[in-house]
Amino acid sequence: MAKPAGYFRLLAHHPLPIRLAALYVGLFLYGFSAGLMLRSTLGNMPWDVLHEGLSKLTGISIGLVVVILSFLLLLLWIPLKQRPGLGTLSNALLVGLFIDLTLFMIPAPEQLWLRIVFVALAILINAVATVLYIIPNFGPGPRDGLMTGLVLKTGGSVTVVRASIEIAVMLIGWLLGGTLFIATIVFAVVIGPVTHYILHLAIKLFGPGDPMVSEDT
Repeated sequence: MAKPAGYFRLLAHHPLPIRLAALYVGLFLYGFSAGLMLRSTLGNMPWDVLHEGLSKLTGISIGLVVVILSFLLLLLWIPLKQRPGLGTLSNALLVGLFIDLTLFMIPAPEQLWLRIVFVALAILINAVATVLYIIPNFGPGPRDGLMTGLVLKTGGSVTVVRASIEIAVMLIGWLLGGTLFIATIVFAVVIGPVTHYILHLAIKLFGPGDPMVSEDT
């Protein structure tokens, strides 16, 4: 089985342009997947429940809310002694822009079956995006860095800390008018196993190039 740290080193021995391509394709796909979930109207990703709620409260676009909140969260990294990387800052700047671009380019479907397809595609694309984003090892996103910082600070488990944060932001977002519905629950349950499967494929493709990563899963 691959060592946890090895996941972030899958592209360690590949040229910088390949690592950068993986990072920015991953960020684009992440924003695209979030946009598809929003367009489905069947439920947003956990953080996007809050983003949509804040968007309704302030009147600014969801993407701009994502960008502003990302940089506000980075301020919380300071007492947690977390250090941003290129991936962190790129995430903060670009994901929200890609969400707004997706919402601009893709209209909300009226047919229920197509909205369900949007959710299924969003989950798959988000899993691919997550793997592409983490394997170049350019630093966690603002939200993931907050989680890992709190884990280190409190000594709590990743599962408990992450669940606590996501439940809190979902409830606040729902109270503000964000869409918390069946697809939100489906995403929360399914995204882990799907991402693990995509990561397994990435290890098969890139793992042998790094001594920290094993093909045996």
